[in-house]
Amino acid sequence: MIEQFLGHSAYFFIVILLLIGMYGMLFKKNLIKKLIGMNILQSSIILFYVVSAYKWNATVPVLDPRLGEPIPMQYINPLPHTLMLTAIVVSVATTGVALALIVVLYKRYHTLDEDELLERMK
Repeated sequence: MIEQFLGHSAYFFIVILLLIGMYGMLFKKNLIKKLIGMNILQSSIILFYVVSAYKWNATVPVLDPRLGEPIPMQYINPLPHTLMLTAIVVSVATTGVALALIVVLYKRYHTLDEDELLERMK
């Protein structure tokens, strides 16, 4: 039982981060706290893909003729890692746009509370 937990401890950590991020997005009323929750949620998803693409004792997929015939189990698939680099760039861009919108909303309505903001927008 303990070996099962230790073998999958990264996934438990990722689930905890995912739940923290979802809690922040769903139940917090401050827009900055919602944005922090969104960033935590995005980070947990990126971590999930990186951890799931990892193989123990594997290496980068560069073929070396000195090693002989390549064995596919010895190599890591680089595609999930490259896609997560793209996801990180999209996450940074999304955060920047969201912060800009939050600044504009604060300058116009003088609040970051979601309920108060919706009331003032009516």
